[in-house]
Amino acid sequence: MLTNEQRNTYLALLHREVVPAIGCTEPMAVALCVARATEKLGTRPMRIDLRLSANILKNAMGVGIPGTGGMIGLPIAVAMGAIGGKSCLGLEVLRDCTDDDLAAAKRYIAEDHIHISLEEHDPDKLFIHVSVSAGDRHEEACIKGGHTKFVENYEKPLPQPTNEKEPKGRAAGCAEPSLTLHAVYEFVTTSPLDDLRFILEAKHLNEAAAQEGLRENYGHQLGKTMCSPLGRGIMGDSIFAKVLSETSCACDARMAGAKIPVMSNSGSGNQGICATMPVVVFARENHNTEEELIRALTLSHLTAIYIKQSLGCLSALCGCVVASTGSSCGITYLMGGTYEQIAYSVKNMVANLTGMICDGAKPSCALKLTTGVGTAVMSAMLAIQHKYVTSAEGIIDDDVDRSIHNLTSIGSRGMDETDRFVLDIMTHK
Repeated sequence: MLTNEQRNTYLALLHREVVPAIGCTEPMAVALCVARATEKLGTRPMRIDLRLSANILKNAMGVGIPGTGGMIGLPIAVAMGAIGGKSCLGLEVLRDCTDDDLAAAKRYIAEDHIHISLEEHDPDKLFIHVSVSAGDRHEEACIKGGHTKFVENYEKPLPQPTNEKEPKGRAAGCAEPSLTLHAVYEFVTTSPLDDLRFILEAKHLNEAAAQEGLRENYGHQLGKTMCSPLGRGIMGDSIFAKVLSETSCACDARMAGAKIPVMSNSGSGNQGICATMPVVVFARENHNTEEELIRALTLSHLTAIYIKQSLGCLSALCGCVVASTGSSCGITYLMGGTYEQIAYSVKNMVANLTGMICDGAKPSCALKLTTGVGTAVMSAMLAIQHKYVTSAEGIIDDDVDRSIHNLTSIGSRGMDETDRFVLDIMTHK
């Protein structure tokens, strides 16, 4: 049985890892670091030097930047961070940027103030170092190990920027609690409902993102295509089709740079969308109660956080594998599943999606999210009938937590060479 201290720790973890973000979190983290360094400098920099880990470079090369009219990549994110960014907004750093800021940022890029290089010494996969200068003045800022984790001399944590949308009392920078799938399940099913009700903000934000993706022509328009006469003619008007299309719509909008907030999970907006929208749509179509939805959403998000603990913030493994495993747990719960059946859904997910590579943040991430969400629904369908992949097959273990750690070991260590190979391909096209 969980202690009150454990419950409070898990709740603080949720508040810390489930937060609003505008735009892809890797370029936004770069813009955040630039904004902090610029604020310390006190004036617009004449030169900005950035050293970035390979995973940051990979995830920022091809994604749309919010409020830029469809511009992609790091230079515009850096320029906007320096000219109009506010570090106090955290991952919503560019929220208040104006059209005048955009025009100034374009001129700033053309004037060659920005210099980006690969960090070759620090081993952290999430590393951002910014050096800004104007005349004889110079300032630095560094983010490492988390999208908003500022460090000094790469070791000493600095006070974190306060995101005004985050719940008060969040335990920023506290040690990660030790989780198991059963502890997650017990927390979700026994906690007072009012303690978990904040998770409904994920529903509201990510539903709005899905509606935006349906209104406009973003990215590859995967969500809109599935809602079109062609899509409905092929896929019908089933719960399954609605889960896929609404999740994809939100991702289409976000990856194309729509200036709308989404609720992120573990520093990733796509993971937040993937952990939220399948559960929300299934609950709506299945006529689940609000309490069931709240607990299912909490189960989905906290499961994804648990998996990311051993995988790391960034890896060669696509984040939709993690988040869709969470949503499969949430859907199984909404189907009336027990803990045993939820564990079955996790095993089915690990058996299917392990090895899906991350080749950067970009509009086609919507395709990968749809693959993950489709697998989540199928895994839940099997699990609710007590059908699951056994330890006789592949990397699945009788112990569900060991199965999860087999997945994360492959993603965090086993695929390191894959990560380097993918980046090499992307930078030499």
